[in-house]
Amino acid sequence: MNNRSHTPFIRTVKISERSSKDTLKIRIAAFVLALAAGGIFMLLLGYNPFELYGTIISGAFRSKMAFQATVKFMIPLLMSSLGVAMAFKMRFWNIGAEGQIIVGAVCASYFALFHNNWPHFLLLIVMFAAGAIGGGLWGLIPAYFKSKYDTNETLFTLMLNYIALHIITYLRDGPWKDPDSSGFPKIARFAANAQIDKVFGVHFGWIIALILVIIVFIYLKYTKHGYEISVVGESKSTAKYAGMDVKRVILRTMILSGGICGITGMIQAAGSDMTLASSVAGGVGFTAIIVSWLAYLNPFGILLVSFLFSILDKGSSVMQSAYGLSTYFASVLQGIILFFILGCEFFIRYKFVLTKKGGK
Repeated sequence: MNNRSHTPFIRTVKISERSSKDTLKIRIAAFVLALAAGGIFMLLLGYNPFELYGTIISGAFRSKMAFQATVKFMIPLLMSSLGVAMAFKMRFWNIGAEGQIIVGAVCASYFALFHNNWPHFLLLIVMFAAGAIGGGLWGLIPAYFKSKYDTNETLFTLMLNYIALHIITYLRDGPWKDPDSSGFPKIARFAANAQIDKVFGVHFGWIIALILVIIVFIYLKYTKHGYEISVVGESKSTAKYAGMDVKRVILRTMILSGGICGITGMIQAAGSDMTLASSVAGGVGFTAIIVSWLAYLNPFGILLVSFLFSILDKGSSVMQSAYGLSTYFASVLQGIILFFILGCEFFIRYKFVLTKKGGK
């Protein structure tokens, strides 16, 4: 039998390792292609791509208020990305950052709504701790079932997102419903005593986010626990052979991962929304997955990628309003750019090989 007929004309081959120089070239090429593809999309709709791209950049920095809005968007994205990165480091696919953000916000909101007469500083500390504990416990649920029964953590964490969302709906329509809402279901606005203070025009969540970048970096790179996370991520069998308690590592890491996301929820509720709303997560937990992978799970890389994402999001909204564009225009443009940037990761790890004449 002629084996050449079974040889595909084009096949993919995994690359063992690329140099940092080649990797940088691929990413620069992907970025250029992304801008070019976005520019073609703009031209097809009759717009000057240079003007629209300029509006995106200027929209994020054109004024002090615009820059503050960019930073404000960046805070939850950065923090939730740090949270999921810890889980991803040990190959635990935490898709439940949304739910962990929501539960953290719910736990913190209890004290903001019913104990707002406490001293301001004490109240914020308790809300901070409540958010971390709530998110951590919500992350512990799938970790327990994974370590005990080897359940699928991707589906488990994803489904918990919807349960968390319905918890807010129940509280909003039931026990926490604002009596002064005039029939419209909503939770009361937090008292000023329960709101996070501002530093340079933005709530001090940005300071907490920067501190977390340093803490997570040190934890993953220079501590025993961080080393155990890396070993478990590479091979659970190797970790067990080395005497590591894999179940304990999984449980501990998911408590920390969910806890960081829970802190994000507390900061969003008390620093941005000033209430508990069903949009407290706002999809940022899913975007965090992309951010953490683009940054190769490096905390300082996550800081940079989060900032770039925030510029793109804020600038796109300004471009949309300035030119009277559809709300879907900015979404499609962002999708095109992300498609090329994410696509370059394939060419970093694989290459196409053409089968020559003779099956070689």
